[in-house]
Amino acid sequence: MIRRATKEDAHEVVPLVNIILEDMEIPILKEIPLPDLFKVLELAFETEDYRYSYGRVQIADIDGKVAGVAFGYPDEDEGHIDHAMSQFFPQIGLPESTEFFPESEVLPGEWYLDTLAVSPDFQGQGIGTTLLESLPEVARAAGKNKIGLNVDVGNPKAEKLYTKMGFKTVGNMVISGHDYHHMQKDI
Repeated sequence: MIRRATKEDAHEVVPLVNIILEDMEIPILKEIPLPDLFKVLELAFETEDYRYSYGRVQIADIDGKVAGVAFGYPDEDEGHIDHAMSQFFPQIGLPESTEFFPESEVLPGEWYLDTLAVSPDFQGQGIGTTLLESLPEVARAAGKNKIGLNVDVGNPKAEKLYTKMGFKTVGNMVISGHDYHHMQKDI
C-alpha cells in the first residue's frame, strides 16, 4: 500500500535516504560519522519543509514495514528545500552554512522526484514501479503537469525503469561530480 509518511517513520526512512546519498558520493558525507548523519536526517525529517521531510514522501508499506520511499517537491521549493536541516548542523559540529546539495537539480515547471529508494529486503518486487505510479496524483496536487528526475548515467537499470514508465531524457546535469540524465514525464 502507498501512504503518506508520519514523523514516526523517520527511523525506517532515513536508512533508505542514505542509500541514495551514498550512491551520489556527496563529498560532505566523508566528514560526518553515520550516526551523526542519521541524527540530523531524522530531526530534519520531522520538520515541515525539508527535502526529506515526512510531508514530502510517499511510502510503500508492506505489512507495516517501509519497503520504499519517493521524495519530491515542486520546482519553486528548490531554493529553500534544505534550510530546515541547516539548523541541526551545529549539533554535530558542522557550521549552519553547510550544504549537501549546492547544485540545482530541478527544471522550471516540474514536480521533481528527488529520491526513489527501495529497501534491499523488498527489491525486485515492483515497489519502485508502484511508487512511480503514485506520483502523478502528488504532482497534480502541487499544480504540476510534469514530473522530472535525474538518473545517474552509470545506472542503466534505473534509467530503463524510468523509460518504461514514460520518462524521456530532456537534458544532462552534473551533480556531486556525477553525470546525470534529466528525464521528464508529462502527466
